[in-house]
Order: sequence, then structure tokens, then C-alpha cells
Amino acid sequence: MLVEVELKFSVADMEQIAQQIAGLSPEPEVWREERDLYFGHPVRDFSQTDEALRLRRTGIHNFVTYKGPKIDSVSKSRYELDLPLPEGEDVFIHWCELLERLGFRPVAEVVKRRRKTWLLWEGWRVEIEIVCEPDQVPRARDALFRLAKSFHLTNSERRSYLELLLARKRAAGTVS
Repeated sequence: MLVEVELKFSVADMEQIAQQIAGLSPEPEVWREERDLYFGHPVRDFSQTDEALRLRRTGIHNFVTYKGPKIDSVSKSRYELDLPLPEGEDVFIHWCELLERLGFRPVAEVVKRRRKTWLLWEGWRVEIEIVCEPDQVPRARDALFRLAKSFHLTNSERRSYLELLLARKRAAGTVS
């Protein structure tokens, strides 16, 4: 299983970051919307085990993803198993039904509009990541911290988008 080594930062001036990234001659930017539906396990609390089960829909493409607990205290690095499913909205709907019939319950939906390595979520956030073999995690994490430093990015956010969404709902009193 591969490891996703990720750093996520809130930023005030996305245009400044975009200009810095443009200076690195990146690949052409591609906008895409991702619809992530997260599920709770029928007998264990993923918020306590720091795991996640997600169905993702991007255009016509569908994926089922398991995210393991974070493996260090300074980044959002975790084992991730991301499996492609057949294309089409009906496949997404049928997988939702399958999981629900097995006792999983929908917890929250997170919809993100991404542009390469960043997205809009209650203000701009920059997300940088490397997917690597487990023995390469320290090297990948160090490389991401050096890149973040070169962009003057500080205070990496370790919570997932699901955790941020649920915290916001708890603060608003709309979820227990």
C-alpha cells in the first residue's frame, strides 16, 4: 500500500502563490470538481481510529478509497488505498447503496473544486503531496517542507477536509 505524504496550508493571497508556482514551469492547470462521500463504519468510530472510507466522483470517474491513520505528528501522511471503479453516475449510486446495505452510513459530503495542487475551502488552501513507498516517507516529507518553506507557507493543517467540515458543523451546532 502506498503512502500519501501531504501538507495543507491556509493562505490569504492565492495569486502570490500561483505566481510562485508559475515560476516553476508547472504542467498546464486543470480545474476539476471532486464529490467525496464519506462513510462511517457500522461497528467502529473512524473519528477515533483516524481512518476514512470515501467514494469519490470526478466527472464520470469513480473511486473507492480507504485512508489509514496518520503515521506521524507533523504532516498528514497516511496509507491510502485508492481503487478505480467503473465509470458513470449509476455506479456511484450503486456503490453507495451497497455500502449502506452492509451497515456503513453516510457521514458527510465534501465537494471540492481543485486547480492542480490547491482548492477553495473557506478561503484558499494550498495542498502539496507526494505518493510514495513507505520507506520513502521521511524523504518525501522533508522535500515537501522545503518546498513549503520556499513559498513561505507555515502552520500546516493536519485535519482532513472531513474533519474540518465536521468541526465547522459542531461549532454551528448542526452535528453532534
